[in-house]
Parts: sequence; C-alpha cells; structure tokens
Amino acid sequence: MFFSKKLISSSDEARLTKAIQNAEFKTSGEIRVHIEKICKGDVVEAAKKKFAELNMHQTKDRNGILFYLAINSKSFAVWGDEGIHQKVTDEFWKSITDCSISYFKKNEFVSGIEKAVEMCGEKLKYYFPIEADDKNELSNEISY
Repeated sequence: MFFSKKLISSSDEARLTKAIQNAEFKTSGEIRVHIEKICKGDVVEAAKKKFAELNMHQTKDRNGILFYLAINSKSFAVWGDEGIHQKVTDEFWKSITDCSISYFKKNEFVSGIEKAVEMCGEKLKYYFPIEADDKNELSNEISY
C-alpha cells in the first residue's frame, strides 16, 4: 500500500472497506477496489489486467467484481468475472459506471465507489446469495 496516503485518506479507505464488507455480507460474491494515480492506455484493459493480477478469477463461483480508478487520469472501469457477467446485461455495467462518474464529476470519488459497490452488492445478493459455508475468498483491502 505504498501510495495509500497520497491517493485517499485513511478514513476514506476505511469507508470503502466498510462498503465492501457490507455488500459482501449478503452474498457469496467478492468485490475489490483498486486505485492508481495514472492509467496508461485503455482503462478497461487495465482493469482486466489488474483483475487477473489480483487473482480475482479464482473464486468458486467466478463472481468477483473489480472497481478500477485512476485518479489523475480521471479513468474508471468495472470488471466482472464470467459468473456475474453471464447474469447481468451490459446495461447494468454501464449504469454502474455512469452512476460513479456522476459522483466523480463532483470530486466525490469515495462516494461514487461506495454507491457502485452497494449497487453491485445488491445484484450479487440476488444472483449469488450468501451460503451457509461462505468464506471470504478475497481481501477486502483497497489495493494500490
């Protein structure tokens, strides 16, 4: 977490971690947030690459979702694994992105991601409800 102090405050990091925990409390799905300063190239490709680097494709139901934000580049993408992607439409992903960007335009980055996490948590809960033997397969910590 080398960049954490420079990109978001400790209290904002705690807000995002809490949002992830709240969303995952209702589902077997997994959510991660990755924040960088700059995205070189296509933001969707960067999110896809980071998804693989974080081993998010190794969940039991392939239902992980990554929120990727490059603050200085003003770039944002959401990448969902094949399990959740098969259940939702492209319009769902677009609505998540549009919602987040509406917050980002007001410089409310954390609130935008919080809302996106909440929206995805509801969808994950619907398609992948919490199971009796559920375990947290991925870290809830923000990656940088």
